[in-house]
Formats: sequence, C-alpha cells, structure tokens
Amino acid sequence: MSENLKFAVIGGGSWATAIAKMLCVNLSEIAWYMRNDAAIEHLKTHKHNPNYLSSVEFDPAKLKLTNNINEAVAYADYIIFAIPSAFLNGELEKLEVSLENKIIFSAIKGIVPETSLIVGEHFHVKYNIPYYNIGVITGPCHAEEVALERLSYLTIACGDEEKAKNVAERLSGNYIKTKITDDIIGTEYAAMLKNIYAVAAGIAHGLGYGDNFQSVLMSNAIREMKQFIKKVHKMKRNINDSAYLGDLLVTGYSIFSRNRTFGNMIGKGYTVKSAMMEMSMVSEGYYATKSAYNLNKGYGAETPIIDAVYAVLYEGKDPKKVFKKLTDFLD
Repeated sequence: MSENLKFAVIGGGSWATAIAKMLCVNLSEIAWYMRNDAAIEHLKTHKHNPNYLSSVEFDPAKLKLTNNINEAVAYADYIIFAIPSAFLNGELEKLEVSLENKIIFSAIKGIVPETSLIVGEHFHVKYNIPYYNIGVITGPCHAEEVALERLSYLTIACGDEEKAKNVAERLSGNYIKTKITDDIIGTEYAAMLKNIYAVAAGIAHGLGYGDNFQSVLMSNAIREMKQFIKKVHKMKRNINDSAYLGDLLVTGYSIFSRNRTFGNMIGKGYTVKSAMMEMSMVSEGYYATKSAYNLNKGYGAETPIIDAVYAVLYEGKDPKKVFKKLTDFLD
C-alpha cells in the first residue's frame, strides 16, 4: 500500500461519516468537508458527528475538518464524494481549484438532476475528468451497519485497476470486505436503479402487499435492471453479483433503507411533499425515478416497475390502482 496518498471525503451525511470511519482505520489523516459549521465544531469537541451515525467515534487528530470544499480538494489525491446527487452540482459550483489530476470516486447513488447523468459521467462530461481517474463505491452496504461494525461488503469500480485497489485497501478492515471491478458505468447505474426498486418495494409494503409479492417484485426488478443497464452500457457482467443483485436486495428489504421508508409512506397515503418533509434524509430514489424514466425514452427498455413508480410520484396517480395494474405485468 502506498502510504503517501491523501484522501478527502466530501459530505456530512451518513455515507460520508461511514466512509470517513473506514478511511481513518488505515490512514493517519484525512480531509473531510462538510457544510455544517456546528457539526464540525461538535466533531472536534465531542468526537462524533451529531447529526448522522452519532455512535461512531473519531480521533479528531486524524481529521482535517473544513467547511471550504476548495481546501479539501486541494489537500487530496483521491476525493470521495458522498453527498446527495441533488446537491452535487451546487457544491461543485463552489470550486475554485482545479480537479485536473485528481482521482474522483463517487459514493453517490443517484443521477445529477441538472445534467441527467450518473455522477461519473457528470465529472467526465462537465469537468473533462478522464474515465481512468473516475471510480465508484457501491454496496451492498448500509452506513448504519458500518457504524455498528457489522460485516459489510463494498465493490470498488474503476477502469484503472491500481486506483481501484488503492481505494479498496484503504476502506478494508476487520468488518469491511472489498472487491474491485472495471464496470464503472454498470455498477453506478445499478446503484441508482436499485433505489427506484426500493421505493417500489416500500409502496407495495405500505399498500399491504406481503412477502410473496415482494419476492416477485425483486425478481422482476433484477431482470428489469439487467435490461436497462445492457441498453446503457453493453459489456460482460454477471447481474447476480453483489454490486447488482446484492445491493438491490439490501436496499429493497432493509429497515435502514430510506428509499423503502419513503415508498412505504407513499403507499400508506402520504403525499410526496409530506413524506419528504417528514424524512430527515434525502430519498435518492425520488430523483432517480424521473431521470431513469426520461432516459429510457431513448433506450426503450421494458421497465414496468420504473413506469409504475413514476406514475405515482410524478403523475399523481393512485398507488393502489397503479400497483394493481403492475401485478398483471409481473411473473
């Protein structure tokens, strides 16, 4: 392991906190950018993030905390972005230092609304970052279980194997196992799509559908995901690998899944606005649904589940009627 590489985490939420925790096991110092000044001061004094995963304790001496994204970017060789995709463009607009020669890894599981691109493509198109300097961190892994130090698995994707290994080695630990892949596009689209299917699972649960239907829904979801990703980026991949099927299952079934929680509220009768107001965290699946639906107009994949979730969230259709119709498409 090369000891001289410097890492920065961009974001103050649960995923950013979990990644910072993992990095601090293997590094003597990391830069950590978060917008919340009060959270920074709390971390310095009380050794934990007051807003997310507050049980995780840090050694402040290992943290180069800053509320200036330019300081974090200037410090690091590897920059890990872990903020909601809806806020990424706004944060990047604050950049005054160059991203040239920086290695960018995304732990963001969504689409950038302003460009309708997954995060890796956004950096490539808008900031001219070559794909060999772009990577993705996917699950199946919940930040909450990292905080509890339960055995978790991460998939690190990058076209440059050495860079994937550099990140994998620094995230690995006693309870974190990592593997690498070169399927940057596929894993990132899978990470985005599984959030939509988790919303669907939540809606179904809220409507009163049981485990039998949920199993059929997830079975159809992985096949739908396979077809969608194949249209976007055709290459040899095993859709049953953990980065695809595993991440889908944990997001669709887990009590920690904010997308499932959001969908469950919609199924129980909440409006989209009221559900979003009650949740303290962003549901990436809400934004991903619109992006995936619009993207698929050009790809033409058969996506009855995405179409159903879109009809509920963006066309205001009755979830009960939409899902009753959906049951006729699934097998």
